[in-house]
Amino acid sequence: MNGEETLILHAVDQALLALMIVIIMFGMGAGLTVADFRAVARRWRLVAIGFGSQFGLMPLLAFALAWGLRLEPAHAIALILVGTLPGGSTSNMFTYFARGAVALSISMTTASTLAALFMMPLLLHIYTPMFAAQLAAHGVDGTAHEFVIPVGNIIMSLVLVLVPVIGGMILRRYSRGWAKAAEDTAGFMAMIVIVYLITSTFIRHFSLVLTTAPQVYIAAITVGLSGFFFGFIVSRWCGAFPIHQRAIALETGIQNGPIAFAIILLSFDSIALKNQMLWLGILYSTFIVITSSVFTLWLRRRGQRDWEITKNTLVHRRLFGHHFVSRYPPAFVPARIRHDPAQGGLEETKRDAGT
Repeated sequence: MNGEETLILHAVDQALLALMIVIIMFGMGAGLTVADFRAVARRWRLVAIGFGSQFGLMPLLAFALAWGLRLEPAHAIALILVGTLPGGSTSNMFTYFARGAVALSISMTTASTLAALFMMPLLLHIYTPMFAAQLAAHGVDGTAHEFVIPVGNIIMSLVLVLVPVIGGMILRRYSRGWAKAAEDTAGFMAMIVIVYLITSTFIRHFSLVLTTAPQVYIAAITVGLSGFFFGFIVSRWCGAFPIHQRAIALETGIQNGPIAFAIILLSFDSIALKNQMLWLGILYSTFIVITSSVFTLWLRRRGQRDWEITKNTLVHRRLFGHHFVSRYPPAFVPARIRHDPAQGGLEETKRDAGT
């Protein structure tokens, strides 16, 4: 990719990417209600745990990987950019399949997307100066030239990305039916586009697959896996219940990759720099789909018992009243979920159980 004159993503790819971003963010907005914003305040403790994982752990992990693996400056900045991204609607979908707290996942996505407007520039300012200085000294092609992180452009990119969210919320305000269709379609269509983009890029640039340094692959894979692991562990340490642990873990590891592509394409000038950063983003997006699928299957199996107890308890409430407390034999309820909110009457489990 040294000195390439054309972007790794062709014009058609960029158009499809722009369409995908609009679809994803519009679908996210179509799924949001005033109640979701109220839920952020109601679940402030759980959202705070997720916020700390999203904007505390992930950028630090990305920086540690970039520094420890001695990545090239462009790859390092791209990895840190990925680490500072908010969550996206994809994490909500995986949380659903993992039997996690979907309402919490949506609340975290809402909070992190809005917070990204000021958290991303701040975190990039904290973690990227060392790599930006290396780029300024040596450039992408070995030629020194002035380089600074384009914070203003990044903020503008985030604002533009949020516009479809507002459009989706307006649609929901006036037509819940069409909004539901948009919400349900967004994730599926986005997956089709991203699979096409990844496949076509790998086919056209297969030589990059063979020549990319091993540490770049390690970084692209490990940043997401580390997010899953630490999000899961930290939420457990903080006393979150199993259905919330699954949501926080997935929300932490699955970043909104399309936003990274938008920021790179809109914020940086050098084509060679864009290509290196885009390649890291493509690798992350490829491997996060694979690792998320495997991790979700593990979570789904692990959470089967507490999820079934949650749904069973909700049926009891419908029959006997909201304050009814279901009683199960001690041996039936695993120790790790014995004090699950489903046993005591937490309101949010209604939505999380699909009711």
